[in-house]
Amino acid sequence: MEKDKTKAMRRNLEPTENLQILSSNYIGNLAYISGTSPYIVPMTYYYDRESHTLTSYSSEGHKIAAMRKNNTIALMVSQINSVANWQTVQVHGTFQELKGIDAKHMLHAFSEGIKNILSRTKGMESEYISEFSAKIESEGSPIVFRINIHEITGKKRES
Repeated sequence: MEKDKTKAMRRNLEPTENLQILSSNYIGNLAYISGTSPYIVPMTYYYDRESHTLTSYSSEGHKIAAMRKNNTIALMVSQINSVANWQTVQVHGTFQELKGIDAKHMLHAFSEGIKNILSRTKGMESEYISEFSAKIESEGSPIVFRINIHEITGKKRES
């Protein structure tokens, strides 16, 4: 009996597939809790294979204040071609604010890592962080943070 080609197959992603998606992308949706309400915002991130963490930065504001109070977060990264052809990875972890030399080092790794992804995947050469990430709107230095990964799960659907 021939397989019905119109039926989409859904399956869990293998751990290596999850990491491949995380390391090939740089934009995800960050979920955090403020008070009793969940919030979801787009975020530029860099997956650091060496430390198995995600790095990002932001200015002072609602998101940072909320994550300082409740450091439990989730991040979802999706690659969607159609309703029947997609992959999505969900990360559960904790927020950790970086300071001093650690923050500088990780912000540099963030910038270089995303430049590398853009070069590999889009043939795009970037010189400045503002070409691929939100501009910091407040005065002073950006708040650099790490997401310590506790769990990664992923799903795939393809027709």
